[in-house]
Parts: sequence; structure tokens; C-alpha cells
Amino acid sequence: MQRRHFLKALGVGAWAGAGAALSGYGQRLYAGDAKTDIPDLVAVKNGEPEALFDRGIEALGGIRRFVKKGQTVVIKPNIGWNTPPERAANTNPRLVRRIVEHCLQAGAKEVYVFDHTCDAWRDSYRASGIEQAVKEAGGKLAPGNSESYFQTVAVTQGRRLREAKEHELILQSDVFINVPVLKSHGGARLSIAMKNLMGIVWDRGEWHSNDLHQCIADFTTYRKPDLNVVDAWNVMMRHGPRGVSTADVANLQSQLLSTDLVTVDAAATRLFGLDPDTIGYVRIASEMGAGRKDLENLAIQRIVL
Repeated sequence: MQRRHFLKALGVGAWAGAGAALSGYGQRLYAGDAKTDIPDLVAVKNGEPEALFDRGIEALGGIRRFVKKGQTVVIKPNIGWNTPPERAANTNPRLVRRIVEHCLQAGAKEVYVFDHTCDAWRDSYRASGIEQAVKEAGGKLAPGNSESYFQTVAVTQGRRLREAKEHELILQSDVFINVPVLKSHGGARLSIAMKNLMGIVWDRGEWHSNDLHQCIADFTTYRKPDLNVVDAWNVMMRHGPRGVSTADVANLQSQLLSTDLVTVDAAATRLFGLDPDTIGYVRIASEMGAGRKDLENLAIQRIVL
């Protein structure tokens, strides 16, 4: 469903914020502007997933800012659900493929892709289109379906979450790239970059029963990816995290990139049409000093293709 028709169907007033997204927030940097510093956030729109990433990562300093020759890279998309790409429950496979390609072109020794899925992992990998995309790009798929892959780590700054079992690939990697899809979520209201990290730990049930928003924020104080790329090309606006049909999806043709989990989630929340303070884990993580949600004080480069 096209975004304008979707918003009309839901009611313009409720979703009007998505149109202006980041307007009025931050020091505006546009493509082509003379600048010496790398922006805090890059927002790209009006393009295909591959083109959005090409321009976005260039504006953020290029993939070689993050990936060096001979390094091992782990890419963590959302592959939680046994649903096709057009449902937008999982990260767009075309974006995942392009990120793998960039990493290998930068000289990465190995590029792994995995998720601790909600549905059966083989089915989710295949139905999402990510299995095929990763293989075509030359990357390697890894499972997250066994507790034996996970090692206990201390979350020393956590208030409710004091430890977690994290996938060994993350612990052993040189570079960690977090690639969530922006979508609605019944428990957390929105699933974005911080929420996507639940797919690198073993016991998610503990988080849900122990103050979900606080646990998400707690883990953010421990684990910070080197790069966060929010897929907002197709966005599930309701019935998340799994969705019901393509009627839940709006084609926003956007992408957000930042090294700061809180910043990218605050911007994605704006893109969705909500105030970041209405998302508990965004507000709490900011209060805990895990990142910045004050978009009005950050350098944001906006690119329109």
C-alpha cells in the first residue's frame, strides 16, 4: 500500500508527523554541503534499498570507516518471522545483500548474518529472502537456535537486566552492524535498533517478564553496534511484530544510519509519526546515557534521491 493511501485510511491527524519526519530537528546538512565533520545521523529517502544504503554510507564516511581489510563482520538483521519480504516483518533482503557486498568490497575476511528467530530459523531465513540474498552476495549464514551458541556476559550498568547470554559470533567479531526494520510492536510499541538486539541474546522471555523497556535500555548500555542501519523502505504500521497482510505496510522508501542506537531510534520514531519520549526504551536509554535522542542538537544529513 502506498504511504499516502495508508495514512488517509488511518486518519491524517494521527499520522501527519511521518510526512515531516525530521523537519525542524537538528543542524541540517544536505548532500553536497561543505562540511568537515561526519554527521550524527544520515536520513535518506526516495530510492530503492540498495541506492539508499549506497548514498547513506557514503555520507557517514564510507564503509571503510567501519570495516578494515581482514576483519570479521557480523550483520544482524531482523529475520524473526516466517513471512515474505513484502510483509515487512523482517529486514529487506535487498538491503542485507548490499551491506554484505559493501563489507566484502572493503576487504572483510568473513561476513556472517544471523538472528535468534521467533519462528523456525530455517523457515524464517528462507521465507524472508535473506538466506538467498546473503548467499548471492558471498556472505555466510549462521544459526541462533541453540543455547550452546550463547555465552554469559555481565550488564554492569543495568538496572533490571544484570546479565545476558549473547551469541558467540558477536563476541568474536571485529565489526558488528545492526540492521533492524522499523515496524510496530505489540509489546514495545515500536521495534527498531535497540529492540533488534534481542535477537543476539538467548533468553528473551526474561526481558518480557522483567520490564521490557528497561531491559532493552539496560542492554544498550552494554552492547553498542559499530553501525546501525534502519530499514524503513517498507514499514509495518500496525499489527506488529509479525503483521497480518500487506495492508499493514506503508512504502516510505527511507533509511536511517547512525553509530548511536538512541539517535537512530529517536529519528525512526519521528519517521513513524511518534514522539521519541512515547517509546519507553528510547526515553530510558537516553536518561541512562546510552545515547542521544535530542535530535534538535545533532548534525543530521538529509539526502533525497
